[in-house]
Amino acid sequence: MGRIVGIDLGTTYSAIAAVDDQGKPVILCNREGERTTPSIVLLDGGTPIVGTIAKQSAVAKPLSVVQFVKRQMGNPSWKFRTESGESFTPEEISAMILKRLKEDAEAALGEPVDQAVITVPAYFSDAQRKATQDAGRIAGLNVRRIINEPTAAALAYAFETFRKRIVPGQNGALHHLDQEQVIAVYDLGGGTFDVTIMRLRTGDVEVIATGGDKNLGGFDWDNELMNFLNGEFKKQGGTDLYDDPEFEQQLRDRAEIAKKTLSSRDKANVLLVAQGKTASIPVTRDQFEAMTASLLKRTANIMEAVLDDADLRWSDIEKVLLTGGSTRMKAVPALVERLTGKAASTELHPDEVVAMGAAVQAVMLDVQESKAAPPKNFPIVRVNDVTARGMGVVALDENGKDANSIILPRNTPYGQEYSGEYSTSVDRQETILLQVTEGDDDDLSYVTIIIEHPIPIPRYPKGAEIRITMQWDLSGMVHVGIFDMTAGKPLKKLEIPRKANMSAHDVEDRRLKLSTREVN
Repeated sequence: MGRIVGIDLGTTYSAIAAVDDQGKPVILCNREGERTTPSIVLLDGGTPIVGTIAKQSAVAKPLSVVQFVKRQMGNPSWKFRTESGESFTPEEISAMILKRLKEDAEAALGEPVDQAVITVPAYFSDAQRKATQDAGRIAGLNVRRIINEPTAAALAYAFETFRKRIVPGQNGALHHLDQEQVIAVYDLGGGTFDVTIMRLRTGDVEVIATGGDKNLGGFDWDNELMNFLNGEFKKQGGTDLYDDPEFEQQLRDRAEIAKKTLSSRDKANVLLVAQGKTASIPVTRDQFEAMTASLLKRTANIMEAVLDDADLRWSDIEKVLLTGGSTRMKAVPALVERLTGKAASTELHPDEVVAMGAAVQAVMLDVQESKAAPPKNFPIVRVNDVTARGMGVVALDENGKDANSIILPRNTPYGQEYSGEYSTSVDRQETILLQVTEGDDDDLSYVTIIIEHPIPIPRYPKGAEIRITMQWDLSGMVHVGIFDMTAGKPLKKLEIPRKANMSAHDVEDRRLKLSTREVN
């Protein structure tokens, strides 16, 4: 069996880490010597190219470069089609990125890598988590667990805290913390945003509440800046840059550079060239923050909602940790301090901490499951995570109309089983149509039906009772059971046929194809 690693599969950049012989998580550099790899794939011929070279090719070959694919995970209708007519699912594109990370890790470690813990945004749906797991399998990895990105970041922080308290000569033995810490993780990445509040005790990370937006990240800040720059270019007599893929990609690149410049300077000058027109467009940090204020406000609203779910006040939070590359924008720590009354903590490396936390979780899984001794100076930390979304079923309300009946509320700890009791609506009913929902609203318009599955039942009189149980596993995927309360026996344990995901056969087919395909 090969080495186990932790992977942060990001929207814009990805990272991979492993625990070294001293029990410390370390980032593994890629073949270019970089500590993170752009999550970009160039498909222009037989060999997919991943990373910096693909990113540098985006302006010249915009129709052959795919990026931001993480936002399409779990979307069965999305395909990337190359100019040669090939098409690829989000899982396949992500698998190319993962295979590149895997091979770079093997070169860095000098041994095979075949197992991984992969992180996802806390607010990822069941379908998105399953898609991430499938991408890992296509890449040739045994995905031991899917964990939430903010939880991984907090685990890396807690691990270092606990590591300093190991009793000399006793692997895994910890001094008792003087007091528990309640911390919040503000995680703003390239494509997603999460907030998680958790409690740290000796050897224990307990998530209290989590929330987020899978379509809010640095990408959206870039889009606002692109709109501004395009408007200014047109005012100076230039063409609409969105009308041409090459000009649009140039615009995106320039906007991203300007955003990063404004994280350290008050002003940036953006040079745009199209169809013989050259324009130098100044943009100030104040202008940038004004045009993106609504995006920042969305993160503040989520912070307040998660705090409310945790039934806490900001004065109860000892520390707010910033993770994700987009937290480098000056407006982010300013917002955190304004909202919470305390300066944001920047002690974690925003681009690396999630992968490092995943690596810690990976080794802990190995130790717990194999009963082997942990590495030197490696504290065993229990992680108790929670669900970000409610789960339920479609049932008749008191008015006889279909509604969402929540069985598994959001912020339920993984591994806990909840149940709801229902009854048949007509005499001698032969089946029930089990419709499993994902979402927290009673109104079905605001939730997703992830399963529609007919369940045969005995022909009882109207009002026969059925119990439905639900449980999230430790990778954040749901399991459903149906119990016949009249007969006192289970009807079915349901393995969810996820209509948004690839079948096991398709995953294996894609794995075999990618295993014979070189990735550079």
